[in-house]
Amino acid sequence: MSEDNEADTSCCASCRIAKVDGIKLMEFDDCDLVRYCSDECKKEHKLQHEEDCKKRVVELRDELLFKQPESSHIGDCPICCLPLSLDLKKSTMASCCSKIICHGCDHANSIREAEERLKHSCLFCRKPTVATDEECDKQRMKRIEANDPFAMCAEGVQQSKKGDYIRAFQYFTKAAELGDVEAHYRLAGVYEHGEGVEKDRGKVIHHMEEAAIGGHPNARYNLGCIEWNNGNKERAVKHWIIAAAQGDDLSIKALMVAYKGGFVSKENLAAALRAQKAAVDETKSPQREAAEKAFAS
Repeated sequence: MSEDNEADTSCCASCRIAKVDGIKLMEFDDCDLVRYCSDECKKEHKLQHEEDCKKRVVELRDELLFKQPESSHIGDCPICCLPLSLDLKKSTMASCCSKIICHGCDHANSIREAEERLKHSCLFCRKPTVATDEECDKQRMKRIEANDPFAMCAEGVQQSKKGDYIRAFQYFTKAAELGDVEAHYRLAGVYEHGEGVEKDRGKVIHHMEEAAIGGHPNARYNLGCIEWNNGNKERAVKHWIIAAAQGDDLSIKALMVAYKGGFVSKENLAAALRAQKAAVDETKSPQREAAEKAFAS
């Protein structure tokens, strides 16, 4: 933002009254360029500022959209505190508390329980482990009653598998409202395929962007593909570089295609490869490697 724009926020853009002596100024919708002291001033000045406002809203959205997330939407294992792998087969979600636990910690706990002859329990909340799908469903419903967005999203997935797209949509919508990133990604798919709702390309993009902002690498990769197909090569590459830094393999493959087409420099591709490897390496540990060997045997 320019110095002139910064100065505009210190006084009303219409009547120029300063933000002093208890006078409060309000923003113009989602724009941060100007402030107003009253609805009347906002209404009077709206036409003069509307075009600049629209441009600024787009700029602010892009600033948010293309910011590198601190971590993936999956986050860290709550036991070992290492980043969870993007490969969902290497972790499991406990239906009792909705915590995602890496197989390394889960395997180590199973060995401990066997050696000490303990009953199986959740490694996080210590509730007894249930053995049947019916019992898991009951636990998940209890979490839903407690307004757990992760449990809601998981139930949405189950309802979608059963073909009940309307209920799936309801669960995904509620989970997204409560901030679940995966639910936004699922809603993008719902609107893309028209499962229980009318197809809506605008909502596909909206939910895909919300998921990407929340650290969902698959959503980020998909946005890159959409931009690429629309001819926006630079934006596509930006998405893929961000997703690659989260450890996403598909984005690396996409960047290699873009490199061959001359849309990515050798230096940027090399940096993306290093970042992707570093992100994957952060998810590794001797404990997790031992679990992989145990599950493979």
